[in-house]
Amino acid sequence: MIRINLLSGERRSVKARTPLFAGHGLAIGGGLIMLLSLSAIGWRYYALADESTKLDTDIAAAQQETARLHSIITQVQQFEQRKAQLQQRVTLIEQLRRDQIGPVHMLDEISRALPPMLWLTDMKQSANANEVLIDGRATAMTNISDFVGNLEASGYFQKSIEIVSSTAEPLTTPPGELIKFQIKAVFQAPARSAAAATPAADVKPRS
Repeated sequence: MIRINLLSGERRSVKARTPLFAGHGLAIGGGLIMLLSLSAIGWRYYALADESTKLDTDIAAAQQETARLHSIITQVQQFEQRKAQLQQRVTLIEQLRRDQIGPVHMLDEISRALPPMLWLTDMKQSANANEVLIDGRATAMTNISDFVGNLEASGYFQKSIEIVSSTAEPLTTPPGELIKFQIKAVFQAPARSAAAATPAADVKPRS
């Protein structure tokens, strides 16, 4: 009796078809993996591109801010230079005003300090701007001493005024002598206390 096993043939047929379906599954899986990889790479690329664009924007903004701050710094430097120039001008103007007022007071005080029988022949400044050399004539040494004392009492001259020279010149008519002198005095602005403490009667008026 002949037996035909149809079931075993079907099993062989299924076994023969199974590797084919398995190959398709692997191909699909590989394609999915590749697709996901490409998607991840594309997403990363666009993310990096967006980040690069933002960085470029930030760099451009920072450069603009740097330029703005540089302009402000330049303006501040120009302002400081202008301020320094104006301060120098103000200082110069104040110095010129003091220099103008100083000689006026000095001449006024010298004129007030002149005693009788004494007159001046020359007056000039030395190397020091506040130092003055005064030449004159007097009929007696006491007149020169009175002149020096009056200058010191005025408060506008430093004390210990120096008598640089004094020379007696004989006179024939009338008989006597004429003293030629030179003194050196340093002009100064008087202190309030010293000016207040100096009585006006100490200065001998000129006759």
